[in-house]
Amino acid sequence: MAGPPALLLLFLTFSLFTFLTESQLAYDYYAKSCPRFEEIIQETVTNKQITSPTTAAGTLRVFFHDCMLNGCDASVLLSSTAFNSAERDADINLSLPGDAFDLVTRAKAALELACPNTVSCSDILALATRDLVSMVGGPYYKVLLGRTDYRISKSSNVEGNLPRPTMDFSKIIQIFTSRGFTLQEMVALSGAHTIGFSHCKEFKSFLYNDTHYNQRFAQALQHACENYPKDQTLSVFNDIMTPNVFDNKYFQNLPKGLGLLESDHNLYDDPRTRPFVEMYANDQNKFFQDFAKAMEKLSVYGIKTGRRGEIRRRCDAVN
Repeated sequence: MAGPPALLLLFLTFSLFTFLTESQLAYDYYAKSCPRFEEIIQETVTNKQITSPTTAAGTLRVFFHDCMLNGCDASVLLSSTAFNSAERDADINLSLPGDAFDLVTRAKAALELACPNTVSCSDILALATRDLVSMVGGPYYKVLLGRTDYRISKSSNVEGNLPRPTMDFSKIIQIFTSRGFTLQEMVALSGAHTIGFSHCKEFKSFLYNDTHYNQRFAQALQHACENYPKDQTLSVFNDIMTPNVFDNKYFQNLPKGLGLLESDHNLYDDPRTRPFVEMYANDQNKFFQDFAKAMEKLSVYGIKTGRRGEIRRRCDAVN
């Protein structure tokens, strides 16, 4: 078993590798190689969000599922082949929205015309997510650029490594802390549920015996999901108060029993995370500040640069 010196050496080696990897990134990475990069992303994002208002929440979710597994490397965008089942075909990723994938495809096509073989799919996803969050009322934060795209994507690596709303709450916490995120950062990132929706299958089993729900809310959800599983597309907004606006209403809903998912209720019920829920419910500026910092941290988690990845010509297939 490794002693303290060996563990210290391992930590220092990992820290140095992380520093060297991040040092290859820059906020203006494409200033010379693709000057219209940010403009093209902004145009694509605006057009897509106007025509499909759920794009912001969907893209944020895809970005999270990409980053939390192996890092922000666009591996979730890869399609399965006859020889490999990719991440996006894992059970938990089957409900990832098509609008997010379509957005990245459109942006990639435009960028390939403007500056061929220059911009990575992972950078497209990272910047598009930031722009969409800001567009629906959320905080603006800086995004370092210069990631490359990973060539490996396996559905078998997904289970147990992404948080499910029905998971034991301590397991969800472990998923975040093992990746270097604090409890406060976990709660801040959970605030992403202020936009978007969840399918009935994610919470229906709790509606009849979970006392955390507001009773009238539970009855309304039972009615909304009464045709499930016959219609598995049935879904409900995560935040019933302001579902299309990025704000702190999600946190204000939890003490009232208006959380949608079991993991939402656990955030408020667990004494380890309740203080942060209460803080963000009372102070939207603090939530925005911490969410922005957590997203900046998440966006460089596990990134690949240089020869560790590639610049894909198509975001759904390796070169």
